[in-house]
Amino acid sequence: MRDTVTPTHCPYCALQCGMNLTQAPDGSAVEVSERADFPVNRGALCGKGRTAPAVLSSSVRLTSPLVRSEGGALVPASWEEALARVAEGLGRTRAEYGADAVGVFGGGGLTNEKAYSLGKFARVVLGTSQIDYNGRFCMSSAAAANGRAFGLDRGLPFPLEDIPRTGCVILVGSNPAETMPPSLRYFTELRENGGTLIVVDPRRTKTAEQADLHLAPRPGTDLALALGLLHLIVAEGRTDEAYIRERTDGWEETRAAAMAHWPEYVERITGVSVPQLREAVRLFCEPEAAMVLTARGPEQQSKGTDTVGAWINLCLATGRAGRPLSGYGCLTGQGNGQGGREHGQKADQLPGYRKLTDPAARAHVAEVWGVDPDSLPGPGRSAYELLDALGTDIRSLLLMGSNPVVSAPRAAHVEERIRSLDFLAVCDVVLSETAALADVVLPVTQWAEETGTTTNLEGRVLLRRRAITPPEGVRSDLEVMHGLAALLGGDRNLEKGFPTDPEEVFEELRRASAGGPADYSGITYRRLAEENGVFWPCPAQEDPVTGGPVTGNPAPGGPATGVHPGTPRLFLDRFATEDGRARFAPVSHRPAAEEPDDAYPVLLTTGRVVAQYQSGAQTRRVDELNAAAPGPFVELHPRLAERLGAAEGDPVAVVSRRGRAVAPARITTAIRPDTVFMPFHWAGEGRANTLTNPALDPTSRMPEFKACAVRLEAVEAGRPAPSTP
Repeated sequence: MRDTVTPTHCPYCALQCGMNLTQAPDGSAVEVSERADFPVNRGALCGKGRTAPAVLSSSVRLTSPLVRSEGGALVPASWEEALARVAEGLGRTRAEYGADAVGVFGGGGLTNEKAYSLGKFARVVLGTSQIDYNGRFCMSSAAAANGRAFGLDRGLPFPLEDIPRTGCVILVGSNPAETMPPSLRYFTELRENGGTLIVVDPRRTKTAEQADLHLAPRPGTDLALALGLLHLIVAEGRTDEAYIRERTDGWEETRAAAMAHWPEYVERITGVSVPQLREAVRLFCEPEAAMVLTARGPEQQSKGTDTVGAWINLCLATGRAGRPLSGYGCLTGQGNGQGGREHGQKADQLPGYRKLTDPAARAHVAEVWGVDPDSLPGPGRSAYELLDALGTDIRSLLLMGSNPVVSAPRAAHVEERIRSLDFLAVCDVVLSETAALADVVLPVTQWAEETGTTTNLEGRVLLRRRAITPPEGVRSDLEVMHGLAALLGGDRNLEKGFPTDPEEVFEELRRASAGGPADYSGITYRRLAEENGVFWPCPAQEDPVTGGPVTGNPAPGGPATGVHPGTPRLFLDRFATEDGRARFAPVSHRPAAEEPDDAYPVLLTTGRVVAQYQSGAQTRRVDELNAAAPGPFVELHPRLAERLGAAEGDPVAVVSRRGRAVAPARITTAIRPDTVFMPFHWAGEGRANTLTNPALDPTSRMPEFKACAVRLEAVEAGRPAPSTP
């Protein structure tokens, strides 16, 4: 018998790298190998991707439902008992306190099919408006700024392959060398082709070391930096006046706001020198084409939407948006961070990126779902606001694919709110820190054990294929929702609306998204398999023979005649606004929600390391990854370490107004003397998000993960530190 080889995609970041999985005939092992035909990574994989099969092992993952016993322990149970307990817990809350007392919290790692079904489940079965997901913590500010400027949010409006062919890239608050290593080749090729790379980051990261110019602003001052660059673009006569006139609105107010941010003023705010500002403008404006790419640095701020808008302004003022090899893009973080927010698990959205408050959108989706539009609840709370309401307004919670005990801001408070719930059910692959607090834990299938679609950072919809059979005792999230719909729906037969076959769900998603901003109606599983993914929007078209909608059965290598080819590049003819014109954002600098003071004189910023991923719930179960990154640390400048009296490896306490975390010191000149950095992958006393500030952006409702005031304290080795000040 020959080994079975299945082409699929990595379960981790938004690159969704192609890989092949090979299972031995006896099912004893699963190996990852290169898949060179997939254009995004061209065979390259990082350590997380190479070791992903380790989490498939029954020794590290859940293989049986768990229920809370009378003695307080989680004990194995049958699926029938576990589902009955979940239905009883959610149903009791709904009956006693109303539908909105039941919350649903999803994740940016769920497939499109699961995200779509979860949004439908919340609104149709539970009748609750209280649904959001952890993608709110990822790129919601960029999504809001994209929508405001261009009328449409897609992470990258062009494929990654365009990056090496442009003239200059400004990379703001992103460290792809560690967060998505296979993408670094695009920036290396950019420089090899004669282009330039500018990296904006308070730390001299591995990515910044590759840059032609590294700008290191104080955390929380990216908005001022962008405004200072725009000031210089105007002052030096580098604007594209014809483009501004023909394709944009709002320039006069935006120019006036920028001119109030003269270079010396911006230098005082950001710490970036005037000569560096001028050099950045020169490098960006001299080539014919250029791009600005942002990530969590400027986005995870209480002014993240305005900050991203200010960086978009640079592209608009210089005529660099909606033109070949130019434009603004966001490097999405989570594996399905793009698709996860397009199809209904976000508090204010319906499938196809439709607005929940739009009567036409409600009518369209309600028809697909077979319900009355008036029965659909309105927008609910955003992610942090939902978590903050647990135990008070929201008494029970169904959670899928997230670990907010580690990943949410002000995490000790969020943990307290979760503990105060009347009932918590968690669907997960492993017993995460959040799952460990649940009344019922449902073990679900993971990437290699299920088929489904994801949408990568380019807007390329991809097909993940089932490669192995899941362990006995494990069910898919789709099966969970089907079972709960049957139990909670009474005699309404709601389970019929929640099929367990992912392709059947996707066919319904196509209809629900048809005509929406994120239109998937022209995409089929067959197309995804034969074309290596399809870029949305991809509307269905009429078949010239039958006159009906095209379902898409293309010949190998490309779409069939009459089938929409997908849209790799957006905005080349017009923007997605009503009049086709882009909108400038007339914004001004404002400080972070919490600036340093005498009591908390240092800034904390957070981020990732290459060997771990997000809350670490899965990667911390992989020996090879733990050997490379065994635990949290506090990165600080030698001058700061000297004042503290800390040596390399000494335990250091980082204290904010929300709590206290302790981790070993890592002393380096790669960080500003006024700033410390902590990775956020770990729980326990080194939990970085114990410290972070939940101050929210007024538009995106993004918390301010990237800047908060802290103080440092020396800690005697071996002495535990309390979790609160």
